[in-house]
Amino acid sequence: MADNYANVSVIIPCYRSADTVQRAVESVAKQTLVPVEVILVEDCSGDETLQKLYHLQTLYADGWIKVIPLTINDGPGTARNVGWEVAKEPYITFLDADDTWHPEKLRIQYEFIRNNPDVALCGHQCIWLRDSAPPPVLPKDLQETKISARSLLFKNAFSTPTVMLRRDIPFRFQESKRFAEDLLLWQHIAFAGLLVVRIESPLAYVHKSLYGEDGLSAQLWKMEIGELRNLIELNRQNKINHILFIAATGFSMAKYYKRLLKICLKQILYLLRYDK
Repeated sequence: MADNYANVSVIIPCYRSADTVQRAVESVAKQTLVPVEVILVEDCSGDETLQKLYHLQTLYADGWIKVIPLTINDGPGTARNVGWEVAKEPYITFLDADDTWHPEKLRIQYEFIRNNPDVALCGHQCIWLRDSAPPPVLPKDLQETKISARSLLFKNAFSTPTVMLRRDIPFRFQESKRFAEDLLLWQHIAFAGLLVVRIESPLAYVHKSLYGEDGLSAQLWKMEIGELRNLIELNRQNKINHILFIAATGFSMAKYYKRLLKICLKQILYLLRYDK
């Protein structure tokens, strides 16, 4: 493999993303260290998304983009698992079809995880980047933080487009789970005693608010239910005791009401400003 390629498979679940997926793929193609393959899993959108993916396939080198059409819409976790199963490279990384990466993302993360073979999962910071804003200047010194299993009960340390992991770890996203399925995977990995690390640099970008706007993130209560079901599963598997389960559940509910209040206040201010 040429020096400017990384032994990485990029998996992008695509659901009704014809308007955004090209931007996501372009951010992968512009990496200073390009992945060997990009796997676009079309999650039975029922619109023009699949045709868009096949078009994107023709814009790049033959074989670089693989398109996998699904016949049943079963959520992003299932779509990522399908891509995972066909991935050829020793490292897996994820990107959502409406998000993007910093051009140095793969180089920084790939070099880090290769130089630290005891790390099973490596993530990094993710920020909201408005479309007109340039990517932030990255810090010169690379800093990383070890993420404990217990801390993942109270906060999801990783947005999915920040994560790189080893393809051969014995864990997958829970099939058909549509909310907090990514967090549950990180929790299973961490509670298995594997090393989880976050690079403290913003190398991935969302282009809408992390919650309260269109898409899955707008469905706050379903997101909350997803988190609570994660805690129930971990408790039933004896990975967390009852005291920790109660504490994490209470904290999760408090976060939910705080987010709900913030959105309500934002909507009230909007009405006060324009309802004149």
